[in-house]
Amino acid sequence: MTPAEPIFTPDAPKPIGPYSQAIRSGEWLFCSGQGAMDPKTGTLVNDNVSVEAEQTLKNLGAVLRAAGFDYRDVVKVTIFLVDMKDFADVNVVYAKYFDEVKPARSTVAVRGLPLGIRVEIEAIARKK
Repeated sequence: MTPAEPIFTPDAPKPIGPYSQAIRSGEWLFCSGQGAMDPKTGTLVNDNVSVEAEQTLKNLGAVLRAAGFDYRDVVKVTIFLVDMKDFADVNVVYAKYFDEVKPARSTVAVRGLPLGIRVEIEAIARKK
């Protein structure tokens, strides 16, 4: 059995708690939730929910790439939204990143997210 390997990249925001950006276990990658923090400045990118979703998905992509994966390897996504009214706007941005392979997905409304973000996205990927 392959031991779990923590993944870290400076191209995505540093974790704000005691967790890894992702954990690789064999052919599986478990990505922690990403938000719209600019990894270079550490500031929230939140002009509007579409801009926030775009930065969130860029951050997720950076974590995937750091582990040798890409969006086509993602098999499951969970999106957390503070306001379900943002669902359609987030879908427009999301579709640009998952245009070839559309992973299974859940979208959950939450009361709040850390640092005032409105969108958080986590993913599970598999590479053979």
